[in-house]
Amino acid sequence: MVSSALNGLFAGLAIAVLVFIPSAAWNDGSQLMMELERGMPARAPVEVLRARDHFRHRRILQGAAPSSYGVVDFPVEGSWNPFTVGLYFTRVKLGNPAKEFYVQIDTGSDILWVTCNPCNGCPTSSGLNIQLESFEPDKSSTSSSISCSDQRCTSAIQTGEATCSSSDSSSSPCSYSFQYGDGSGTSGYYVSDTLYFDTVTDNEQTLNSSATIIFGCSNSQSGDLTKSDRAIDGIFGFGQHELSVISQLSSAGVAPKVFSHCLKGSNSGGGILVLGEIVEPGIVYTPLVQSKPHYNLNLESIAVNGQTLSVDSSVFTTSNTQGTIVDSGTTLAYLAEKAYDPFVNAIVASASSNLVSSFVTKGNQCFVTANRIDEVFPPVSLNFMGNASMILKPDDYLIQQGSAGNGIIWCIGWQKNDGQGITILGDIVLKDKIVVYDLANQRIGWTSYDCSQPVNVSTSSGKNEYLNSNQLDTSASNKYPTLRLPSAVAIVVHILVATALFL
Repeated sequence: MVSSALNGLFAGLAIAVLVFIPSAAWNDGSQLMMELERGMPARAPVEVLRARDHFRHRRILQGAAPSSYGVVDFPVEGSWNPFTVGLYFTRVKLGNPAKEFYVQIDTGSDILWVTCNPCNGCPTSSGLNIQLESFEPDKSSTSSSISCSDQRCTSAIQTGEATCSSSDSSSSPCSYSFQYGDGSGTSGYYVSDTLYFDTVTDNEQTLNSSATIIFGCSNSQSGDLTKSDRAIDGIFGFGQHELSVISQLSSAGVAPKVFSHCLKGSNSGGGILVLGEIVEPGIVYTPLVQSKPHYNLNLESIAVNGQTLSVDSSVFTTSNTQGTIVDSGTTLAYLAEKAYDPFVNAIVASASSNLVSSFVTKGNQCFVTANRIDEVFPPVSLNFMGNASMILKPDDYLIQQGSAGNGIIWCIGWQKNDGQGITILGDIVLKDKIVVYDLANQRIGWTSYDCSQPVNVSTSSGKNEYLNSNQLDTSASNKYPTLRLPSAVAIVVHILVATALFL
């Protein structure tokens, strides 16, 4: 989390770059002139993005769909771009009467929690131009509290997702308290209530569905969670533990034990999020590492421009202190310390030297070029167990920082995980790809994709098509239901993530 009081630091970034740039030059010796090109406050430096993700990492908590399942569709808003929003979020409806909440899409945690009323320190407005809401259990006719004697609470205590002190009676509420590395935190208690969602069946019908789930009711927030700049109503954890929504719905037989997303990488943002399996040609799968609390994958090597980095494979071996995690709640990507310098050096060595000038500022490798980045910078391949490679384009590892004369400034968006053996693949990598989390078969799959286009989502048979606002197109002839994005996804550019991200 990043404080909204960082606005003043943008000026520092602009000054730092302006001071540095004149000392750099094109290959022909001409000087570089810097100008910011977006009509918004200056970009936040990488250090703040890194800090935000570091704190967010501290927040990380410790099969194919049966034919009877339909596809559950959640809307997606937000963007990976640290200068616009810096996160992806969706909407959920809870309670009776139903109330809608904006929650971050987070594959790095398990619990769905929303702000409740009353709440100490919880923001009441958001720089994202969304209307914040609070859940009031006593005003929902279907709400009930979860007590310490509830078996589900006992199970959650064992995974660190719930607390009940020895002095609590059996009727005391099942509580939680999540503390984050930046000193912020949230605490509350668990409630049971109705979640409403749209299900598209294999006979082309959209059903208004519902299920009773357990979720967190936050009555206290502290630190940066109290700030309004990037405030949302809560977090939607998509982990595998028993209290995650995906686990609860699959156990209840109302949704498959698989979910998929396709996050748009454009500035307009948005995307697709379904409880179901997106089925497209070219998806490759790699097994999940077993008995891990996060979505850990076996990364075996990294290649830049077809050349494998000279990094010992043991650097990527999964252990308690090493491994590769897929996390949609992280903005950037973080490489294990021993792999970072070889990666950056390979990018620099492979870039077309006659088309780019390079420089380092505040420890970050940056470049200036007047050409398209795919003409200048090399492709990168992340090679996972099972011969599953994730091919990355330059905009999957570079971030646009501004302009210099006729050129554009790009900086490496991947960060060194100092002193750590953990590699974390955040939204900068996950965007513009279909990603399938097949929990039934304990595997994750992906393929590059234009996420503004329709996707095929598997059901038992037949053909369905989501159109704008989930309207069905009965003329569709696809084997699978086709999910389409709204024709215009309204994503507002906000200062809050600009302040939260590139300082």
